Parts: sequence; structure tokens; C-alpha cells
Amino acid sequence: MFIKDFEVRWSDLDANGHLANSAYVNFMSHTRMAFLTQAGFSYETLGKNTLGPVVFYEHLYYFKEVLPGVPVRVSLELAGMSEDGTFFEFLHKFFDPEGKNIARCEMMGAWIDLKSRKLSPLPEEFLAQFKGMERAENFRWLKPEDTRAHGRRPEHL
Repeated sequence: MFIKDFEVRWSDLDANGHLANSAYVNFMSHTRMAFLTQAGFSYETLGKNTLGPVVFYEHLYYFKEVLPGVPVRVSLELAGMSEDGTFFEFLHKFFDPEGKNIARCEMMGAWIDLKSRKLSPLPEEFLAQFKGMERAENFRWLKPEDTRAHGRRPEHL
């Protein structure tokens, strides 16, 4: 499981004085990019291959509020992917300093070709890396119909 640590800053708070929804989303995005960079999917490498990640949805579940000054740990697990690597699913968990799970998020996305602006399978070199990543306990192989569970089917399929 990949872990990234964050400090909750003043700018991360909402009007209620606790961690804002947008901060959860930013922490998860930062965690994903740190994970992908460590796995060889850096901004530079992706750019050279005109490839970028796109988010289909993020379903957040909150269990306990996070207050200012409290450090937060955000995990990432590869929960699913398609055989060709076009689609992927990540599971994020948020932990307080005592290790208590205070929130979780199910996220699904895909890779987009930055020139054609269409969903794209991963090139072989990336696909091998992605398939070799540590997987969540409940990992599943995604099919195109899995991407339609929460909306429209992508047009290219």
C-alpha cells in the first residue's frame, strides 16, 4: 500500500473549520501522482508519450472530521484495471495520527491520448509496469461495462 503524509493547513479548511471536500480531493490527486511518478509514470514520461490520466468519478465516504493542524495519511491501492490498461480504479483511505480510518474514496479513471483527446490503452512499456503494481486485496479486472455503472459508456467502445 502506498502512503503519503499531509499536514492540514488553514487553506485546507471549510467554513465549518474542518478539512474541506476540495482538500480531500487535492490530497488524493497528489497521492496518485506521487504513486504514479514512483512507478515510472512521471509528468515528463507521460508528456513524451502524449498520455494523461483522467478522472471519471471519486466517491468519498467521511467517517470523522479532520481539524486544523492534524496530520493526515492518505493511502492508495490499485483496486482494478482493464486488460489493456485503458481504465483503472484506485482506493484511497485517510488515516488520523493514531491510524484510525477517517475517510475513504473509490476512484475510477482512464488514460487519454493528449493529441487525439480520446481514451487510450497504455503503451506496452507502461502496461507492463501497471500490471506489475501491488494490488488491493479485492482487485478486479475492469470491463467497459464497469465504467457505465455510474454514467454513460465512453463513446469509443
